[in-house]
Amino acid sequence: MDFNTTLYSIDEFDTALVEAILQEVFLSLKEKGYDPVNQLVGYLMSGDPGYISSYQNARQKIVSIDRSRILEFLLRKVLGEKA
Repeated sequence: MDFNTTLYSIDEFDTALVEAILQEVFLSLKEKGYDPVNQLVGYLMSGDPGYISSYQNARQKIVSIDRSRILEFLLRKVLGEKA
């Protein structure tokens, strides 16, 4: 049994939360028949949550994260940087 304390940073938790919410919203949009990439781009560019369906609370989930945080996460993911 390992009794060592594991430390997590707030940034790691925040990054994991952003990723989980994006995946949930992506799957909800896809399940509803939308093109998730186009819908998410529309939301991120305009700030209009109407681009995101309310199906499975996808809209509520996506607006719970600041758009700039989502963009930062995506850029770091694509460019290979850690949050």
